[in-house]
Amino acid sequence: MSKLQELIQQYCPDGVEYKELSKILTIRNGKDYKMFQTGNIPVYGSGGIMTYIDTYAYNKPSVLIPRKGSIDKLYYVDTPFWNVDTIFYTEIDNTQILPRYLYHTLLREHLEQYNTAGGVPSLTQSVLNKIKIPVPPLEVQAEIVRILDTFTELTAELTAELTARQKQYEYYRDSLLNFNHKIDGVQWVELQEIFDIRNGYTPSKKNPEFWDNGDIAWFRLEDIRTNGRILYNSIQHITKNGVKKSGLFPKNSIMLSTTATIGEHALIKVDYLSNQQITNFTIKNACKNSICIKFAFYYFYIIKKQLDDIANYSGGIPIIDQSKLKKLQFPLPPLDVQQRIVEVLDNFEKICTDLKIGLPAEINARQKQYEYYRDKLLTFERKN
Repeated sequence: MSKLQELIQQYCPDGVEYKELSKILTIRNGKDYKMFQTGNIPVYGSGGIMTYIDTYAYNKPSVLIPRKGSIDKLYYVDTPFWNVDTIFYTEIDNTQILPRYLYHTLLREHLEQYNTAGGVPSLTQSVLNKIKIPVPPLEVQAEIVRILDTFTELTAELTAELTARQKQYEYYRDSLLNFNHKIDGVQWVELQEIFDIRNGYTPSKKNPEFWDNGDIAWFRLEDIRTNGRILYNSIQHITKNGVKKSGLFPKNSIMLSTTATIGEHALIKVDYLSNQQITNFTIKNACKNSICIKFAFYYFYIIKKQLDDIANYSGGIPIIDQSKLKKLQFPLPPLDVQQRIVEVLDNFEKICTDLKIGLPAEINARQKQYEYYRDKLLTFERKN
């Protein structure tokens, strides 16, 4: 008999009580941070650490739960922190539940299933408070945390190594794409001069047949992941009857998130549609012989760094000023130079992101192993 089995037999042989989150923690909203000075306190948003300031909102272990945007990402924080309006923090009753146990349990819960919005993914306190999770005695929780943390610690080590490689890749990528305005052979143009730029839209849901057994991909913000990857298993499909006369966005267009998770972008290889939180860039016919679309995709990482300067944060969620976006500058080196840059970056990116190669493959395997044991360890018989 394992130590965990012994503890369960000792402390909860008749099952485990399931409790609503409202009974074991208090969910708190975030606030703006811009009135503070630069410091060493991390500021969390739904996408992770945004910046560092000199003031904290909370200084005890907490699980941070995104309110808007990337609601499938949770953060465990055991040092002082600040959080903005797009993410909740939790004040946890340590007499009932260990913060680290709560973190593992909420990961298993897949909070994205509780999305309450049709546009930007959203979670509300009222919905979260009613979620029930198993709360065994603290001794059992501690052993489960010990086991699961052995998996996450190894994954963290591998992830740190991969992160170092990715930073190296990003350094070389940005260096290759850093064109001096004075270099001969590099023309600079506004984005609107070379791209047809259109926002997406949501076809009417008054006609449910548009959304049944469709074959046209319709993307949302949550379908775009870091490094231009697409979460294909979440994409919705519609039929042609649900498409406006303006038609589809043609394949080899670039999607750019212009609210919430601003700057996330992807190159789409099929004709598609997107919702209204995404701006779509299609090379104009007159420019197709002077631009390599994969080069444009990579240069959008440089564009991403410029978006904070043209974003409106007044409503809590950043929204890009479209008129300023269209006027951002884009370099046009000779086509053969673009293609050589793409070849170099493609090779480097594959090493860093391909789930079948090296560290990404090992991390992916460890993550699946963690999820398997997490789901197994956190499955209890309910106490009557």
